[in-house]
Amino acid sequence: MAASTVWEILQEAGIDPAPERSSSTWATFLRSQADALLACDFLETVTLTGARMYVFAVIEHTSRRIRIRILGATEHPTASWTVQAARNLVMNLEDAGCRAQFMIRDRDGKFPSLFDAVLADAGIEVVLSGIRMPRMNSFMERWVQTCRRELLDRTLIWNQRHLLYALREFEQFYNSHRPHQGIANARPLYPLPPQVADPDELAHLTIRRRDRLGGILHEYEHAA
Repeated sequence: MAASTVWEILQEAGIDPAPERSSSTWATFLRSQADALLACDFLETVTLTGARMYVFAVIEHTSRRIRIRILGATEHPTASWTVQAARNLVMNLEDAGCRAQFMIRDRDGKFPSLFDAVLADAGIEVVLSGIRMPRMNSFMERWVQTCRRELLDRTLIWNQRHLLYALREFEQFYNSHRPHQGIANARPLYPLPPQVADPDELAHLTIRRRDRLGGILHEYEHAA
């Protein structure tokens, strides 16, 4: 199945894609289809040895859950590597019971046509973002900035093994602990904890901190 254009997707969703409409039409589509939307992108980083690594990540729009572990990182994002990542993603989504229908991606040449075909076989239609329009994939772009600011800009990456370890720690932190404003400060994998309103409980409330990656990431929770 050929990748759809933004125009076609908007029309199928019942949204008028005419140029005279305001810029909120794409945002309307994202909100209306959030439960069925995924987005993906490549993130580049350089190790201390000078090797350039490419990280492939996918985010779920409705929950903000990020998926890296089953996708990974490589020095050479060949067509076969990217297609295998798509297969791994499809199997992971099936195991998790995720019913995605659309995948937003840019027009990067690292995505071969077979990548789209693997997703199409799983019932996921690829939606291409506009040329030089990163805001059309804003959820993914925001995560890339977060990953850089909170992890990669503060970590000296030795090699691919070290990069994968750091990314997996960050994935667990991002999905299980870090609050997200877009989902009312909840976490992707867990709802908000109950509020503590009893003055007696507040007076004896103790906070415990857990550090990840040598103190780069901090997790806070109520001590038992």
